[in-house]
Amino acid sequence: MSGSNVLLEARDVPPRVAFALEQAGVHPLLARLFAARGVRTPDDLDDGLGRLLPPAALHGTQAAAVLLADTLARGGRICIVADYDCDGATACAVALRGLAMLGAQPGTLRYVVPDRALHGYGLTPTIVDLAMQQQPDLLVTVDNGIASLEGVAHARALGLQVLVTDHHLPAVVGNTVVLPEADVIVNPNQPCCGFESKSLAGVGVMFYVLLALRAELRARGVFDAATQPKLDALLDLVALGTVADVVKLDANNRRLVAQGLKRIRAGRMQPGVAALFSAAGRHASRASAFDFGFALGPRINAAGRLADMTLGIECLTTDDSARAIELAGQLDAINRERRTVESGMRDQAEALLDRLMPDGEPPPALALFDDEFHEGVVGIVAGRLKDRLHRPTFVFARGQDGLLKGSGRSIPGFHLRDALDLVSKRHPGVLRKFGGHAMAAGCTLDEDGFTTFAEALQQVAREWLDADTLQRRLRTDGALPVEYFNAETVQVLDGQVWGQAFEAPTFCDEVDVIAQRLVGEKHLKLRLRLGGQLRDAIWFGRVEPLPARARLAYRICLDEYQGQQRVQMMVEASV
Repeated sequence: MSGSNVLLEARDVPPRVAFALEQAGVHPLLARLFAARGVRTPDDLDDGLGRLLPPAALHGTQAAAVLLADTLARGGRICIVADYDCDGATACAVALRGLAMLGAQPGTLRYVVPDRALHGYGLTPTIVDLAMQQQPDLLVTVDNGIASLEGVAHARALGLQVLVTDHHLPAVVGNTVVLPEADVIVNPNQPCCGFESKSLAGVGVMFYVLLALRAELRARGVFDAATQPKLDALLDLVALGTVADVVKLDANNRRLVAQGLKRIRAGRMQPGVAALFSAAGRHASRASAFDFGFALGPRINAAGRLADMTLGIECLTTDDSARAIELAGQLDAINRERRTVESGMRDQAEALLDRLMPDGEPPPALALFDDEFHEGVVGIVAGRLKDRLHRPTFVFARGQDGLLKGSGRSIPGFHLRDALDLVSKRHPGVLRKFGGHAMAAGCTLDEDGFTTFAEALQQVAREWLDADTLQRRLRTDGALPVEYFNAETVQVLDGQVWGQAFEAPTFCDEVDVIAQRLVGEKHLKLRLRLGGQLRDAIWFGRVEPLPARARLAYRICLDEYQGQQRVQMMVEASV
């Protein structure tokens, strides 16, 4: 992202709240940052497990616990139906490990995961047939199933019980929300659920089901408080999946992530998680949410994009450290291949954009398709283009069935799934299927419907978006006081849980540009004067030079070189 045409907006810091947090012992800089992100009392910062929302508040957990407990008691076979992203893989691993801890007999737990290219998303009838090869008594979906009306009906017709655990939005037929006819549904986003945290990831939902199951087994006398399994051993996986799925880090999710990070930093994690840290060249002892989102998560996701997510799930479920290292190495190699494929697709997309933007101004929404695009990477490329142009963007590739499979990413103010719903109503039959969230969605269409879809999406964008919404904004935390420009501050900041809707700090200052040069042909290396001091900075993906004086938005990090650590500014934007 070049950062041009960005409006920098300073976050509002309620002074009394910041003062109260500081008086309660919070680091002065953190007190300001937390107050600007909605933290109101020191209790909001308590990340203890006792502060988690209770499982009973999540609708369906008690019924799910009874269903699972009954199945375990009779030695029934359970098949987990996973998804092919990091949230789905970690949710599958949490289900398999958790159910084994809670008494599933050896040989009764299996899983299936769709192949992105062959099966598509969710519990389709085809996936049910695949699961039937395991001869299960109960199907448990993780991170999918809420919109799988046909698949659930097919499973029930075959005599299977079905437990749906999901966090996506349910299907809408006409103007009516329709739920699958599963035995039990656990999803904070189903209409009847009053759970306070609607932002639980799929892995978080499954973790809550396990907490409810453990309570049910206690009530049945299988365990007591002293003998019950410690499910917090799964929190490294819960934290990884939560951050990698880019769900909102509300207070409950921040507690789940914080607890997972504490365990990892203390060396308590699954062998596969440790192996992924090693493969990514990251230090588990200094683990951060950034590592989940930008190092471990992409390596797990790469398996589902270019190969088989079985690799990712096996890495997260093996107890053999040597096997975990081998699998993490394979995932790392696939991720390098993914980066190469993505880079080529971005170049192709740029060429398409030149034709779509002859005057340099993008339309209010974008839809791109090229015969050489890879289905596994369309979502990433859509996200990159959305970031660069600040426009809702869909990127399509041809699937093995000849249909176009699209993945979209959006901007604030444009609910992507609702936009697809409107397109489908205005142009019946153009969309074979669609689903998703406000900020990310997917759809399938015939190639001869692509132009109609692209024009219809642009029409919705013209109606919903105005010049103010189409202006890219970057919220900043104001100037960084000179006394905090040091390695200790970086370590304090890195020790916190930042993420979606609780963004990592971005500071903003006027600087003098002393020197600038390109490194690696596409990054701007800078020497700046700030507050009377010379500072090192880098702007990744920027090639245009800066003026002699500029106002920069930046983050701070530690740059390690030849054993030395220096504080470096990572520039995000300039005005």
